[in-house]
Amino acid sequence: MSKSPTLKNVKDYWNLRPCNILHSQKKVGSKEYFNDVESRKYFVEPHIPDFANFNLWTSKNVLEIGCGIGTDAINFARAGANYTAIELSDESLKIAKQRFETFDLKGTFIECNAEELSSKLPLKAYDLVYSFGVLHHTPNPQKAFKEIRKVLKDDGELRIMLYARNSWKAHMINAGYDQPEAQFGCPIADTYTREQVHKILQGFKVISITQDHIFPYKIPDYKTYNYVKEDWFEAMPEDMFRSLEKSLGWHLLITAKPL
Repeated sequence: MSKSPTLKNVKDYWNLRPCNILHSQKKVGSKEYFNDVESRKYFVEPHIPDFANFNLWTSKNVLEIGCGIGTDAINFARAGANYTAIELSDESLKIAKQRFETFDLKGTFIECNAEELSSKLPLKAYDLVYSFGVLHHTPNPQKAFKEIRKVLKDDGELRIMLYARNSWKAHMINAGYDQPEAQFGCPIADTYTREQVHKILQGFKVISITQDHIFPYKIPDYKTYNYVKEDWFEAMPEDMFRSLEKSLGWHLLITAKPL
């Protein structure tokens, strides 16, 4: 019987391939590199800035769980948030810190996993706990959400993205078609129904759940920084594609408040 993946397995995986590390061909750590990474990420995932709503958190205490190499992180900081990040991957954390130094921004960075937040962070300290595409990679997400509740203020807000089970990507994977992101060797990449989201978010009242994001580009072209859509998406009217994203998007965008 094979063993269940552990946090070490997850950490080792992301240390070898920090998320979005290949979003630029320029020198890692340069301003040009980081600008390319940000431009590409938000071009491919334009729903992120609206969901995060960076400007809403000026002078607020923001905790990001899983900052990766820091794209959303620097936008919280630019907007004037009191920003703290936890990150399991020390390689990702190193690049995120370098990014803040490159742009002369302030933030606090802690190597930690979401299942031990209250042992590393002050209780009820944060106005926002934000996590985009991270908590579906942890072995015990229910424990992580209990820890989040401990560090989130009673009047605070939780904004997270989890992978959607009823999604174009999940259905394509199940049908045996190769799909980019969270498929090739990732130790844990859980998907959720809306009902499961409500169940796992004990201690929270779910305010909204929406779906978004279908990756429409041909992978060989995308890897060479050319944006050529798959033929079926190229032929689809834009309003039809957006409707498809809203019903079969890979990203469940969840906003919740503490009970």
